[in-house]
Amino acid sequence: MAKKTRERTTKERPFPSREEVLAFVAEHPGKAGKREIARAFGIKGGDKIALKAILKDLSAEGQVEQRRGRLKRPGDLPPVTVLEIRARDRDGELLAEPAEWPVEQGEPPRIMIARGGEGPAPGVGDRVLARISPGGEGADFTARVIKLLARKPTATYGVVRKTAAGAQVEPVDRKQRVLTIPPDALKGAREGDLVSVRVMRSTGRGPDRAVIEEVVGSMKDEKAVSLIAILAHGIPHEFPPEVLKEAEAAKPAPLRGREDWREMALLTIDPADAKDHDDAVHAEPDPDKSNPGGFIATVAIADVGWYVRPGSALDREAVKRGNSVYFPDRVVPMLPERISNDLCSLREGEDRPALAVRMVFGADGRKRSHRFHRIMMRSAAKLSYRQAQDAFDGREVDAPPAVKDALAVLWRGYEALRRGREDRDPLELDIPERKVLLKKDGSIDRIVSPERLDSHRLIEEFMIQANVAAAETLEERKSPLVYRIHDTPSMAKLEALRDFLKSIDMTLPKGGNLRPSHFNRILDKVKDSEHGRLIHEVVLRTQAQAEYNPENIGHFGLNLRRYAHFTSPIRRYADLIVHRALIRALKLGAGGLPEGIETSLAEIAAQISAAERRAMAAERDTIDRLVAHWLMDRVGATFPGRIAGVTRAGLFVKLDETGADGFVPMSTLGSDFFVYDEARHAVIGRRTGEMHRLGDRVEVKLVEAAPLAGALRFELLSEGKVVAKKDRPAEDRSRGQRPANRGKPTQRRR
Repeated sequence: MAKKTRERTTKERPFPSREEVLAFVAEHPGKAGKREIARAFGIKGGDKIALKAILKDLSAEGQVEQRRGRLKRPGDLPPVTVLEIRARDRDGELLAEPAEWPVEQGEPPRIMIARGGEGPAPGVGDRVLARISPGGEGADFTARVIKLLARKPTATYGVVRKTAAGAQVEPVDRKQRVLTIPPDALKGAREGDLVSVRVMRSTGRGPDRAVIEEVVGSMKDEKAVSLIAILAHGIPHEFPPEVLKEAEAAKPAPLRGREDWREMALLTIDPADAKDHDDAVHAEPDPDKSNPGGFIATVAIADVGWYVRPGSALDREAVKRGNSVYFPDRVVPMLPERISNDLCSLREGEDRPALAVRMVFGADGRKRSHRFHRIMMRSAAKLSYRQAQDAFDGREVDAPPAVKDALAVLWRGYEALRRGREDRDPLELDIPERKVLLKKDGSIDRIVSPERLDSHRLIEEFMIQANVAAAETLEERKSPLVYRIHDTPSMAKLEALRDFLKSIDMTLPKGGNLRPSHFNRILDKVKDSEHGRLIHEVVLRTQAQAEYNPENIGHFGLNLRRYAHFTSPIRRYADLIVHRALIRALKLGAGGLPEGIETSLAEIAAQISAAERRAMAAERDTIDRLVAHWLMDRVGATFPGRIAGVTRAGLFVKLDETGADGFVPMSTLGSDFFVYDEARHAVIGRRTGEMHRLGDRVEVKLVEAAPLAGALRFELLSEGKVVAKKDRPAEDRSRGQRPANRGKPTQRRR
């Protein structure tokens, strides 16, 4: 009998080789699991053990990665993804690249855009949502465009500079060349004005010529810096008239069809300068005697779905924006103020519609049950994080007794939730936030790292539990939804982290089943050491980027099996989808998810994930430009900092005072010949053995500040540590080895 089970009949396919398994995975990226491979090759019985061994070896070697129980090769693209069209080939076919492609994966794949299809034809510079399939004539993949996300701007933006040779425009896009403006094409633009221009001619030699189409405003204006980022990243920032008209016509939601919770002491706790309040919290002891020490936590979220209906003008604009974008001097909201700051803002003492979830927890912080409700609420108080913290700490707070009592119960509830969080052991990264505070004229007043309070952690944990409850309910009802997913770190990133930790005598466990707790143990070991801040930064870089997806793989960082964004539908479209899904699944009334949306969710998820990355890039660029402008009058000054990045081109240094990043070119490091050592995250002098390494404390001099580019250039004043001769690199000019200063040696402080 055993012989019959183990032998393969002559009619069955031969047992596949490693190469055949890899080829099958390549042909079915993200769709092939162990079951599919076994079925394709007719593998049965005991042979499945041998297949499992092959897959384990391929995974350990980094040749395949597992996601959602499906296999893919590192670098394989998902079936639906966002692309940027870069060029045309000699035959005029459009070529594209993934909008997001990790540097460590090398050159991006060559993707050819298939001709045909409905809607406007894409062109070079456009961003598209596309369906990918392997292969193509002279390409790695062929893509069929689903939707044109953003057209290449018809205008380029830049700042006017008057020179002896005439007027020029310095583009806000760092990759573009300086443009010359004919004297008769200035349209009244003055030195320092932000303008939109149309490029007239490109010769390939010398500056391109252009004409000014519009004077946007002066760079001296307090909002010019954030406007540059908005324009450069193509962020929609003006609402169409039909959207504003629809928002203004909206009427307050009626009580009919809702539960009346207006007597519950729900509290909003937000930053002191918050203009909208989309979440409120409440806690009370659980009266159930079978749950001693337990409590009931309630999270109420503004019912945006009542006002923003599927297919409406408001809805079309919201999905286009994807999320609100926050700058130091302004907010570009996802929804007009009539919705976000008025009808859906949970103002103190005013009736507001909401979706609420009541969650029952044990004294150990573990959730026992939950239920969603569509309600009418009335916020009992609007509190800042500082006020809530003062109440938790026993300091006097100017609030009615009922509010103080509600805060006391909230705190006891959080203490239980904190025990549950400690048992879950999510990734605990400590990366200080950088907040830029402006003066009235729009210039920087100061840059601070806001204190992390327990009141912040309380709200964060209440929101996490509400998000989990939303995902669990919708899964149970077999409803379509968009998850917030966070993949495990890639094999390549984990190996790079292991190499780095090894260089400072630390280890990361081998194997593919790493959990956040493994990283937390490393972070605990270095908590008070000289490497503490560095290790937090390196571990952060190891992590995958969170995204939205209708297929669930869990959230690695939070150590949760299912997680969906529910708590901010005012500023995130993903949350609005979850609200609509709950309304439909639980039969809570109007405004639910429309039928047939399932076929579009993958496209919507990819689009709003791209919008989130766009917002992050714009926010980062704005802060970089503000800081560079702030430091212009300190060129020549010296600053303490830390090496935050090491590349073949040079060193990135983060300043202690501001958190600003600047660059030290490799050619300015000295008279030695420096080699980039990827494993050690360092550059090492071949002759002297001088080493500059990620995380090293350094002193630098500011040599140049370029506000428009948001760039700082430094000169390194500190000397590096000297490594032993046996650890110095041999001469190999093919591997990133760069001669440093070819002229006189740079004089550095000793």
